[in-house]
Amino acid sequence: MDWGTDLWDQYDIIDKHTQSGLELVEKYVKFVKERTEIEQNYAKQLRNLTKKYNPKRGCKEEQECRFSNHQSFLDILNEMNDYAGQRELIAENMMMNICIELTKYLQELKMERKTHLSEAKKAQQSLESTYKQLDSSKKRFEREWREADKAAQYAEKTDQDINATKADVEKAKQQANMRTHIAEECKNDYAAQLQKYNQEQSRFYFSDVPLIFNKLQDMDERRVRKLAQGYVLFSDTERHVMPIIGKCLEGVTKAGTNVNERNDSIALIEQYKSGFERPGDLDFEDYSQGINRASSDSSLGTLGTPKGPLELLGKNRSKPFWLFSKKSKPTVTEDFGHLPPEQRRKRLQQKLDDIGKELQKEADQSEALGKMKDVYEKNPQMGDPASLSPQINQTAQNMERLRGELNKYESWLTEAGRRGDSMLRRGTLREDALSYTSHSNNNGSTHEPYSPDRTHSEEGTPDPSQAIYAEFDDDFEEEEEELVAPIGQCTAMYNFPGASEGTITMQEGQVLSVVEEDKGDGWTRVRRANGNEGYIPTSYVSISLGK
Repeated sequence: MDWGTDLWDQYDIIDKHTQSGLELVEKYVKFVKERTEIEQNYAKQLRNLTKKYNPKRGCKEEQECRFSNHQSFLDILNEMNDYAGQRELIAENMMMNICIELTKYLQELKMERKTHLSEAKKAQQSLESTYKQLDSSKKRFEREWREADKAAQYAEKTDQDINATKADVEKAKQQANMRTHIAEECKNDYAAQLQKYNQEQSRFYFSDVPLIFNKLQDMDERRVRKLAQGYVLFSDTERHVMPIIGKCLEGVTKAGTNVNERNDSIALIEQYKSGFERPGDLDFEDYSQGINRASSDSSLGTLGTPKGPLELLGKNRSKPFWLFSKKSKPTVTEDFGHLPPEQRRKRLQQKLDDIGKELQKEADQSEALGKMKDVYEKNPQMGDPASLSPQINQTAQNMERLRGELNKYESWLTEAGRRGDSMLRRGTLREDALSYTSHSNNNGSTHEPYSPDRTHSEEGTPDPSQAIYAEFDDDFEEEEEELVAPIGQCTAMYNFPGASEGTITMQEGQVLSVVEEDKGDGWTRVRRANGNEGYIPTSYVSISLGK
């Protein structure tokens, strides 16, 4: 069954059907384009989402990536970013393989359909022209035959008329014969035109039209087949990326299974373990004894030995350590002295490892430059040995600088190890006299106040004043009598009364010289412009150390 045989008389139906098919292709292309726009917008939103929740470099969240639950969340973000890439790939393939291909094919079909319809119209016009000629010859034959019939009747009438002359009769017969001859010619012409039209009509309905309709049928079937392929590509395009999407989803699942709560707890301990011991019991202070502290304090004050932060609190010297109180942010120092002992040792060791790697890298480069210089000296045509001197000198300077930093951090690490052991034996205390309550640590074996210079009264001393003098004597022997050069400056953020021995007063906004850094007990040794020295709470000032 074909259109040329079974639909030979349904030209209008075929015309509408083929046009409707082309419109369906256009509609499907538009549908796929909108689908690709949805995929692209979806992928864009996914990428923006992952970018929004990805931690910025150097932020607090990036530092927490050592925990498995944080790292797994980053893995999920990375997998979702890859998933967004697959959605973009789906949109791109649909646009290339379906939209562009079908649009190009659609233009070809439109041109082909136009050509076939034009051929059909030409054949129709040719048949109509032949029919017009046939109709014209038929009418002429009809007209001439009537005229010939009239002429024959007139000649017969004239021949029977007794009054007609012989010349009139001959003339009438000649006229009748002429009309009859013309009528015969018209008859023959009409017969020829009729035969011609029948032949063309037969060719039109049995050859030309079936051929054109069959071409339109073939075109339409090819359109349907191409459209069906587009339907299949619509699903295959997404099916082809399904394995990768599946891997992305497997990665999300794996990120969830990689979370280890126990390892996270251990990592938190390793990161923030201070190394301090828990605070010991508070002493009972018997004010009924009437100990005369004023005389000892005043006499000690002339020597300028600091006593410690507990003396600042007066009646509140037995104030406990509040674990959940708000703590002021410490000033970051190069030697990591602002960190607890355990964390300071780890950071120093990490810094030493980094410097060691850099030093090894510079050493390898120096060795390579030395070998290259030897090659240039033995083979001058390969290069000038003097051209390597700047690089060799720069590498030597870098190595010297790194060795200096290595020695500096090694000394700090050694100091941190000794100080950490000392703090574990005797504890440390840190107080903030404003609304900020900070650390207070004791070793549990003694409860006497600690002073900023890391000395304490000996255990079991009956007279507190004698313990204070002994404490001062020990420190005095260790300190140099000459003034120490300042290592930086600090600006007071709050007023400080300096009521305890060893401390000095300061006003908010006052600038002081830093003589000795905070060594973990919350006190910093400073000097006024007039030369007076003393200790102040580290949390009360903003410190800027000199390079």
